[in-house]
Amino acid sequence: MLNSPLSNYFRLTDKQLKILGKFGLNCVRDLLWHFPSRYEGFAGRKTIAELIPGERASIHVGVVKTEAKKTFRKRIKIASATVSDETGSLEITWFNQPYMASILKAGEDYTFTGTIKQNKLGKFSMQNPVFEKGVVEVNDTGALIPIYPETRGLSSRWLRFATKRILDKMSAEDFKDVIPDEILKKYNLPSLKASLHEIHFPRDLKWAEAARKRFAFEEIFIIQLLRQSWRKEREKHQSFLIKPSEKEMKEFIKTLPFSMTGAQTKAVDYIFEDISGEKPMSRLLEGDVGSGKTIVALIASLAAVESGFQVAYMAPTEVLARQHFDEFIRRLGHPPAGGNIKIGLTTSSEFLKYPSKAFAGQPTHIARAPLLKWLASGEIQILIGTHSLIQKKIKFKNLALVIIDEQHRFGINQRLKLTQKNSDRIPHLLSMTATPIPRTLALTIYGDLDLTLLDEMPKGRKQVITKIVSKENRASAYEHIRREISSGRQAYVLCPRIEDTDNLMRAVKKEYKTLSEEIFPEFKVAMLHGKMPARGGSAIGGKASKEAVMKAFRAGEIQLLVSTSVIEVGVDVPNATVILIEGAERFGLAQLHQLRGRVMRSSFQPYCFLFTESDSTKTKSRLKALSEAKSGFELAEFDLELRGAGELTGTKQWGISDVAMEALENIKMVEAAREEAKKIIESDSLKKYPELNSRVTAKSGQLHFE
Repeated sequence: MLNSPLSNYFRLTDKQLKILGKFGLNCVRDLLWHFPSRYEGFAGRKTIAELIPGERASIHVGVVKTEAKKTFRKRIKIASATVSDETGSLEITWFNQPYMASILKAGEDYTFTGTIKQNKLGKFSMQNPVFEKGVVEVNDTGALIPIYPETRGLSSRWLRFATKRILDKMSAEDFKDVIPDEILKKYNLPSLKASLHEIHFPRDLKWAEAARKRFAFEEIFIIQLLRQSWRKEREKHQSFLIKPSEKEMKEFIKTLPFSMTGAQTKAVDYIFEDISGEKPMSRLLEGDVGSGKTIVALIASLAAVESGFQVAYMAPTEVLARQHFDEFIRRLGHPPAGGNIKIGLTTSSEFLKYPSKAFAGQPTHIARAPLLKWLASGEIQILIGTHSLIQKKIKFKNLALVIIDEQHRFGINQRLKLTQKNSDRIPHLLSMTATPIPRTLALTIYGDLDLTLLDEMPKGRKQVITKIVSKENRASAYEHIRREISSGRQAYVLCPRIEDTDNLMRAVKKEYKTLSEEIFPEFKVAMLHGKMPARGGSAIGGKASKEAVMKAFRAGEIQLLVSTSVIEVGVDVPNATVILIEGAERFGLAQLHQLRGRVMRSSFQPYCFLFTESDSTKTKSRLKALSEAKSGFELAEFDLELRGAGELTGTKQWGISDVAMEALENIKMVEAAREEAKKIIESDSLKKYPELNSRVTAKSGQLHFE
């Protein structure tokens, strides 16, 4: 029954089917797992004569008349209804909901619940009450009514009706529990049948919370089973024995113009321990913006190359891939770090090789065919690129290490394709991310990876001074940028869009024109966005390319860069000390933290100015959290505690429901689900539970964590 289409149980028009489909409600399971976002209480019922001003009460009344109108002064659209029972009458008003006048029918009975107000003339009224058609059965303390996520044409009222009808039709056979009985008992979790009834129509809030806890455990448990099964499958294969030379590694580290942090040294030790064994490494390196993940990856790459193997390094953008290519050449392309390491770059727009016979010491553009030939023969030892690395034509001779930067930006299938470039042995996998996520979320979505934190910043780095700037103080923010650039620094101005077609927000092209011609005519200003050509052309003007702009900005030839969020990940220009972000409310907290990380690359004092078009309390609290948090890790935990993980990372990004995201505040639940999943996978007993096995298999095709 759970997989039966909803059209089997309801008369649905094509329009209704389309609306349900848009909301992902196609079958019975979709409907029953569309959980309420909150509950409204129906208070104990009273007659109109018994009402007391200021109290919350329920009344069962008939509608006398309805009307849609606008207020005289502010012209706010309102709907009003006059209702009555045998003891009296009162007026009910809805603000900004004029359609309520057509929903309520004169002559029909309804139950309304809300706070009672009394005007100067002594008349009673209600504003924006909860209501149900007919009589709602309530006890002395009232009843809880589920309120669901809605869309136009799909109301909580219809969802309540549909859910109740389905639950009433279901038999015991339809409630097959995926969680094994012994686990339900061990953690005192209610059964599937009880949970579905209590989450939709709870006796009280405690029962609703128990049901939500059960479904949260189930989802995290299934994700953990999936991740643990991937890990076990991966560990069945042999990998490459990489034996780092302690002497060579020490020599290389001496060439660095800075001292490595203790966290970096520990991370390198963990990686060396992993890659020197026969099982393939599966490690996630999570570090705050500017904590030095690239150097750790570079050292691991050197160890693989010195052992006679190849490395693939995948980055999410062409700008970042080219930056890593230049960094690897700078660190590994010259003695004493080897000097003869051959490095390649492949993106959708260019192919490069270093070194070249024609221009010693410089990378040169080459055709794709020779790049593929040199890669297959093993001549190219490190290949850096975007998602183009996973193409079938790209073949390695002995790929031993795969590094994936900002790995959450790639789907599971993309990562699997890259780690399956060898048929006999599986390469070691080092994933990296600077996206701050709570520890509970990391344990859930990265259940198959060992987690290493870079929780220490390089010496001399200063905390970003983050300020929320009001519209009237815009000129002072511009003056601050002028002072910084005049003292030799550089700056970013970031906009949410390339072009603003409706004049609702600041966009790159328009801001570039304003800033270069009116605000900062004395400085070199350029723009950067995703629609520009990747390479060729100039740094400024109609034929500008991303490559030319970034090259000129790194060289200090451009002083102010007006950009979209294309600079979000990894762009490293130490001389840039100010970033001004327009429309800050349009970015997630993790993204804002990444963006301000662009000015955390030197010992100069960095600044981040946030502008917003919204005055909402939610926006202010989010931006305040960003300005107060000292690190991405602190921001992640702070935001999880106050507003839930979805606010920081976005539930869609991780493929996890709101219910499971709420549960991530409970580290004990996550660890329990992880432990139980490990036991089942390690004992190879998943097939003992057919329902559970079926759900894990289905989830495997849905879950991408992109």
